[in-house]
Amino acid sequence: MHCFAYQWATKITKSDAYKERQSNKVVMSAMAPAADKKLTGLVAAAFTPFTAQGEINVAEIGRYINYLREKQGVRSVFVNGTTGESMSLTVAERKTLAEAWCLKAKGKMDQVIVHVGCMSVKDSQELAHHAAQIGADGIAVIAPSFFKPNTAEALKKFLHEVASVAPSLPFYYYHIPAVTGVNVLGRDLMEGIEELIPSFRGVKFSGEDLMDFGQCVSYSKPHWSALYGVDEQLLAALAMGAHGAVGSTYNYLGCHFNELISAFEKDSLDQARTIQFKVQELLSYAKKLGFDLGVNKQLMNEVSGLCLGPPRLPLMPCPPERAQSIMKKYHSIFPDC
Repeated sequence: MHCFAYQWATKITKSDAYKERQSNKVVMSAMAPAADKKLTGLVAAAFTPFTAQGEINVAEIGRYINYLREKQGVRSVFVNGTTGESMSLTVAERKTLAEAWCLKAKGKMDQVIVHVGCMSVKDSQELAHHAAQIGADGIAVIAPSFFKPNTAEALKKFLHEVASVAPSLPFYYYHIPAVTGVNVLGRDLMEGIEELIPSFRGVKFSGEDLMDFGQCVSYSKPHWSALYGVDEQLLAALAMGAHGAVGSTYNYLGCHFNELISAFEKDSLDQARTIQFKVQELLSYAKKLGFDLGVNKQLMNEVSGLCLGPPRLPLMPCPPERAQSIMKKYHSIFPDC
């Protein structure tokens, strides 16, 4: 099923979402605390499903989970992150989405990591406390990007204030300097952080500085995870010692990246490079046409057959002709999909 931006017509009202949340409250409260297990392998940075009217559409999350498991071999998700347009969502919407993912992924996904970062430390704390209540497997926090922490110590203090309200949950720092403008090195952030945040379990490193990433890996404790977030450079990150990866393209290219990881682990570097180069060819082509989150989301719709809706303003829907062009390229590179 192909879903262009102007074709989405599924509608869930706010009252419907509220009713679903209310009916799930008993189940949520009964969920056991998250198991503190090391996060490894591929983690899909989940898109937020929207209706054509721009409301969140939790009804699509069940199909989404089944698709990731059955078609892509991806069994962990990162919810309400950059790919999920978290900064364009209200706190209430983020709670609704987190609840739906945790409930519907139970018994199907290995881990659900909920991103709770906001510009306001109070909003971040509210979301972190909520994530603990609904049985999330971990939380992540991005650096605030309006009033920016300009030192590692300032950033650590912000992260500590958020982590302190959910001390039982594994805590991950979400490092994405190109978006936040916060250029604190990941390695500097990790220095002594476990003394301040005992629940610290690693970093989602969405930056291109492989030296800094390597230093993060080198400094990591055995129970931490250094997760790489630039999909087109995953092979290089694996060579640096990445324990796993969080990314948007794993939503629809996960099966290929799983093959890449398997080939790397078997020392079949030629095979791993071949897969990485194919991914780079696709993304390079898409970037030349204009590859933003709206295009990325539409590509997911086209490949998966899910209807995740358009992005929310100020992002614009993908022009249909651009989606068709990228899909043609996709099928030429991955003809068996």
